[in-house]
Amino acid sequence: MKVCGLDVHKDTIFCAIYNGKSYSEVKEFSTLTPEIVKMCDYLKSEGVKRVAMESTSTYWIPVWDILYQLEFELMLVNPFLIKQMPGRKSDVKDAQWIACLLHKGLLRGSFVPNPIIQELRTYTRSYTKLQAQKARCLTQMDRILIRCGIHLSSCVSSLNTKSVINVINALIAGESDPDSLSKLVYGNKANKTSGKLKQALTGNLKAHHILELSWKKQEYDLVEKQLSECLSRMESICRAHYNNELELLQTIPGISLVSAITLIAETGGDMKVFENSSKLTGWAGLRPRNDESAGKYKSTATTKGNKYLRTILVQIAWAAVRTKRSFFMEKFNRLAMRKSKKKALIAVARKILVVTWNVLQKKNAYNPTLIPIYDPEKLVNRLKYHQAELEKVRKLIE
Repeated sequence: MKVCGLDVHKDTIFCAIYNGKSYSEVKEFSTLTPEIVKMCDYLKSEGVKRVAMESTSTYWIPVWDILYQLEFELMLVNPFLIKQMPGRKSDVKDAQWIACLLHKGLLRGSFVPNPIIQELRTYTRSYTKLQAQKARCLTQMDRILIRCGIHLSSCVSSLNTKSVINVINALIAGESDPDSLSKLVYGNKANKTSGKLKQALTGNLKAHHILELSWKKQEYDLVEKQLSECLSRMESICRAHYNNELELLQTIPGISLVSAITLIAETGGDMKVFENSSKLTGWAGLRPRNDESAGKYKSTATTKGNKYLRTILVQIAWAAVRTKRSFFMEKFNRLAMRKSKKKALIAVARKILVVTWNVLQKKNAYNPTLIPIYDPEKLVNRLKYHQAELEKVRKLIE
């Protein structure tokens, strides 16, 4: 059976066909769409059905999409796993090497989700970037206010509140009276009573400050609109195709609607891809590495993995460890006694991912009764036991 190995670059694709005995002439194609279609016609004329390629940046995506539509058997491979030896490497040899490994069954394919999940991933990752952009806009508006002598951020718990936006809108409209501005701030009784809020809203706002502030507010409004549209599309896709998984994930402590959607987008929602929960945690980069030589462990740091999945799991873990009487809170408190809080948090994030795998695999809601909750009485009894044992040893020594 003939197979093909593709070495994909930004502007060129090297195509090598191997039949188990010899290679065909390695042909070079452009990454332009008409050239990719031409390459597909060439592969069909040669009777090739299986194709493998390296996951080089984002250059492989358009090639993969066209080959996928034409129903080729595709495999995406991590370049780290098929490295050539230094000094014996060229684009032609790389393509031939990929084809040879594919024919001999020595390649391990990466996880490439279906088109629905790929679309969902586009929205979830854009949503994360838009959230960061929104925070950046708020910070920039606060810096403008500080340059005017208005220290509103010193009197509010967060910049991402309705009170802050109300004050900014009033300043852009031309309002500068501290008494009128303080009425737009909700709550904040302590600062209002002491007069600190009024002093913080007293500033020297000039025309160019108002213009710059209005520009940043327009940018903020645009980001808010895009966030709303992005969330709407994310939820509509999940409701249409992964509604059951969406509801099940939200039964786990710390997982909100957006977190559940992100987990579905990054894991694919189908746990058949991962043999067990250990495979999933390793793929996410939440498992200690296995780096041993001559009986010595060189490193136990976590491995590299899906950075988007890891980020959302750490955020979920922060929420879960603050959920009272939850297993995750108790586990975090126990681990934080003998480890740093960051290491304890990563351990909780891994545990949440294990629970996620079981929930999606078995299609059952999270049941906290199946996980033993830490009981302080057990620790007291254990301490009493050890004290008794120490007392026996002391008497024997005397």
